[in-house]
Amino acid sequence: FKYNLEKGDEVLIKVGLSAVSIEGARENLNSENSGWDFNGIKMQAREKWNTILGKINVETKSKDDKTVFYTALYHSFLAPNVYNDVNGNYRGMDQEIHKSDRNIYTVFSLWDTFRATHPLFTITDPEFAGDLVNTMITKYEQSGLLPVWELAACETGCMIGYHSIPVIADVLAKGINNFDVEKAFVAMKKSAMEDHLGLEFYKEQGFIPVDKEHEGVSKTLEYAYDDWCIAHVAKLLGHDEDFEYFINRAQFYKNVYDKETGFMR
Repeated sequence: FKYNLEKGDEVLIKVGLSAVSIEGARENLNSENSGWDFNGIKMQAREKWNTILGKINVETKSKDDKTVFYTALYHSFLAPNVYNDVNGNYRGMDQEIHKSDRNIYTVFSLWDTFRATHPLFTITDPEFAGDLVNTMITKYEQSGLLPVWELAACETGCMIGYHSIPVIADVLAKGINNFDVEKAFVAMKKSAMEDHLGLEFYKEQGFIPVDKEHEGVSKTLEYAYDDWCIAHVAKLLGHDEDFEYFINRAQFYKNVYDKETGFMR
């Protein structure tokens, strides 16, 4: 865009986003920001963030410590993001347009977030934590697998393991079940029974040979942990055979432990 501006002129810009269509972006924009009140939008954002950050109250004499804490909490809630339009339309993992009566989320960088960010959600916003699992199940239905590192309805395949699984196991262990629990369990098992990314060797030999698959030791450890999570969900749901199978696989980490050096290798 090029503008010939005189001194004192202003250019006002606002942006609507949609993964579905230009019409969807325009509808989102009109719904969320119909006017030109910059300060009003700023205050809305401030109030929404204060509501989120206000879930935890920190008492300390150190202003710096408080700043560090709430900045980190702010960063923790930057993703996942709502991916559907205000009318419920969204682009699925199959790249088709679907409609949902609940929010569909994107940006599941799960190798980065399963350890601490998702457990944080179970404490600060349990319903949101369960809603994220609903989206994971939807992505499984559309792509055949739970997300590994999903971005804008695409599986990037970044990082290792299948860490939707510990996220689901964590929410179930904490009594959060606002989703189809049995379907989630079926999806968990599906991710663990593939023949890709070294899983074929892992299942057959109990470890991943480094000359057959890169990152063999790391993948063995990640898979073993995820399988431990599947085992405990199986136990929770009363699926005894699945529990025995996956708790046995969870011991595979022992197969890459070198007693002489004290390292996995």
